[in-house]
Amino acid sequence: MAARLFHQEDCNLSLLEGKTIAIIGYGSQGHAHALNLKESGCDVIIGLYEGSKSWAKAEAQGLTVYTAAEAAKKADIIMILINDEKQAAMYKKDIEPNLEEGNMLMFAHGFAIHFGQIVPPANVDVTMIAPKAPGHTVRSEYQAGKGTPCLVAVEQDYTGKALDKALAYALGIGGARAGVLETTFRTETETDLFGEQAVLCGGICALMQAGFETLTEAGYDARNAYFECVHEMKLIVDLIYESGFAGMRYSISNTAEYGDYVTGPKIITEETKKTMKKILSDIQDGSFAKEFLLDMSPAGGQAHFRAMRKLAAEHPAEKVGKEVRSLYSWSDSDKLINN
Repeated sequence: MAARLFHQEDCNLSLLEGKTIAIIGYGSQGHAHALNLKESGCDVIIGLYEGSKSWAKAEAQGLTVYTAAEAAKKADIIMILINDEKQAAMYKKDIEPNLEEGNMLMFAHGFAIHFGQIVPPANVDVTMIAPKAPGHTVRSEYQAGKGTPCLVAVEQDYTGKALDKALAYALGIGGARAGVLETTFRTETETDLFGEQAVLCGGICALMQAGFETLTEAGYDARNAYFECVHEMKLIVDLIYESGFAGMRYSISNTAEYGDYVTGPKIITEETKKTMKKILSDIQDGSFAKEFLLDMSPAGGQAHFRAMRKLAAEHPAEKVGKEVRSLYSWSDSDKLINN
């Protein structure tokens, strides 16, 4: 059965009237959700840990800030928007003791619920609204009078109104302007992790680096290799984003399109798909979650994570990329990293 797709007319923002919404975290998604909801007329507060560098920023943007525990106690709806690996400990310490019957616990990613890191009591609603874009896009689209598509899921419906309240939240952040697709916590978690690992982050970065290495090892100038294998990726992805694969192929040369058809299957082979299936299996059976949470735990100390990050940062493409990016007027000295 096809998943339902909800639009603005399916959502009733008045369901949030008289309810206090606590946004736990004020990072990429947190600031976007909070500001969009506030501008939609909702009663929003922020929950942060004491000493958080985001505290002053949230207050400067007109929001009232409390500790996570205080915010949870005051709220009817609690949206958790901090890193996956930090959610379980924070929930146990700050949220669980302050939950009241009929509250709604919300997430923008299903990891902690699906993998049993958080087990809510039976007398609360548990839902998800997951925007399919980074927080700055959720914010800028809302400000432009548009919206970012979202996923909606209900894990636990104690009040009988969980879906309706989640859809109201989606309207409040602007998502219903674009569309809200129904899913489950399991489906969102598994497909999101797979997409990140096999395609969007792991797959694309490895593909671009391999292309860069192949050209430089053959003696081509590293700057030329960066232009062809890394820089131009955005141009192609933007075309796909706007018009799909067919639109992208319509916009490129016949030479490039012919090369697309004959060479793509030589790069992404049946062996590659077998590996993708193994990646998906490791996600589904919890192997990846176990490995990730162990490394991110105090016992693991993020040893593997930090070592991989350091090695990746030392790749030759990073040095050349910095030089190439500085040529562009829009460049702001790797602004994403510095902020």
